[in-house]
Amino acid sequence: MQTKEAFSESIREGKMMFIDKPYRWTSFDVVNKLKALLQHRLGLKKIKVGHAGTLDPLATGLLIICTGKATKQIEQFQVLDKTYTGTFYTGKTTPSFDLETSPDKEYPTAHITKELAEKTAGVLTGPQQQIPPLFSAKKIGGERAYTFARKGKDTVLKANLVHIKTFEITEFDLPNIHFRVQCSKGTYIRALARDFGEAMNSGAYLAALRRTHIGQYDVTNAWSIQTMTDMINSFEDQA
Repeated sequence: MQTKEAFSESIREGKMMFIDKPYRWTSFDVVNKLKALLQHRLGLKKIKVGHAGTLDPLATGLLIICTGKATKQIEQFQVLDKTYTGTFYTGKTTPSFDLETSPDKEYPTAHITKELAEKTAGVLTGPQQQIPPLFSAKKIGGERAYTFARKGKDTVLKANLVHIKTFEITEFDLPNIHFRVQCSKGTYIRALARDFGEAMNSGAYLAALRRTHIGQYDVTNAWSIQTMTDMINSFEDQA
């Protein structure tokens, strides 16, 4: 069993930790939770902690946390491909393209078949010019885009080139369409929901999202917040 001293030293020197981010936690909530545990339980008052790739609060799944000197590696993790599973709800849209905001428009779905969904997924596979959601952390003139969105200001963001490596329909159960996507850095799955609905002459929003992989790193090897907390607290019991 690793000692408190050995663990603390590994944190100082630089450690990479895999966390399964809970629903409604922000990525910074996870960073702040770990930092508080390290400061108050292990006495590491001045320690760098950062994450390698933001997950929206309504998403769950793999978050890479780096400490100490390992924070210098964050950029190399951020550029890795990401893999997600989730659900698009068809026939309605929301301003945020997910459940952060309430549905504002309805669309027909009677014409949507599994074959159409799979064909549309194929069309949206490959390089794409994707317009990010206005409800996002993208900057417009030095301000986050979501500040404009929450004030009701109609602003259009510049399209970014992204690459959808894999877009697989895993289950068809209207109004829900379940998927698996592997994509490049900078891809917004919420924006993919918008584009998916529009391409089927309907509407869609992101109803559920889970990040399962960052490059070769798998969420099945990640700790829950409770496991991380229990592990760090256990060092208090050591003499």
